[in-house]
Amino acid sequence: MPRFPHGRDHLHRFEENPILTLEDMPFKASAVFNGSPVKKDGVYYLLLRIEGQKGYSFFALAHSHDGLRFKVEKDPVMLPAETGDFATYESHGIEDPRITEINGRYLVLYTASSEFGSRIALAETEDLYHYKRLGLISGPGNKDGVLFPEKINDKYVRLDRPIGKGTGCIWTSFSSNLLDWGNAEPTICPRPGFWDAYRVGASAPPIRTEKGWLEIYHGIKMTSSGPIYRMGTALYDLKDPTKVIARCKEPGLSPREDYERIGDVFNVVFACGAIVEDNGEIKIYYGGADTCICVATVQFDDLMEFTLE
Repeated sequence: MPRFPHGRDHLHRFEENPILTLEDMPFKASAVFNGSPVKKDGVYYLLLRIEGQKGYSFFALAHSHDGLRFKVEKDPVMLPAETGDFATYESHGIEDPRITEINGRYLVLYTASSEFGSRIALAETEDLYHYKRLGLISGPGNKDGVLFPEKINDKYVRLDRPIGKGTGCIWTSFSSNLLDWGNAEPTICPRPGFWDAYRVGASAPPIRTEKGWLEIYHGIKMTSSGPIYRMGTALYDLKDPTKVIARCKEPGLSPREDYERIGDVFNVVFACGAIVEDNGEIKIYYGGADTCICVATVQFDDLMEFTLE
């Protein structure tokens, strides 16, 4: 009888996790985590959040030919702005980038952090090495922004996580130009008594499937010793992204390994993006304990069944 006859988690951890740690950085840093993946011309890229030794975060880039073993470029690719409006709202750093390709455009939503709180900002890149800021696209108190990879009903669609009265729900909102957003509705909220009872947030750009938009999100349960971050999934209606048609009851991945439990923030698996391979495997990249980057895999059909159950 195996020690865990039903498995500890639905997702399978890569045996060589973590795939990126502080020791892999070619420059001085305090931590690396929450990197957003994209596969371009057969090469895997990770846009990394790096916390520098001064305390604020910036972005670096890593590349790989197998999606598992990455090399980090020697110089950061995006630093907090030092002049203009962006400098005001990035004075405490730039955090948690999320890349979405829409009609050949690589669009990045990220968190601009300052004394005024967190705001979602938008940047664009053609080669993943050079970034152009396009706008600050939310008010304060908002983060975890991800874009759907195509327009729906001729509108761009995003998920985000504003905080209202201490509650953190995932909201869906719409835009005709990527800069002005409205018609927002809460779509996934914390569930009392569940593993995501305290707060939820979008993690990966939604993946189009025949049955709906598959969203990988993070959920938080608060305990007497602090929060526990876990990974889950939900399914949005293809034509109406304000409608959730399925949501997992159990988390797909929970912090169990030392690199997920011990770090700058204890007990964190924080999904930040996924790559769907031609053979049906999904590589899900996640931050461990806000200190390193890891990857877990699952078959696409299995994850869909897990969500629909």
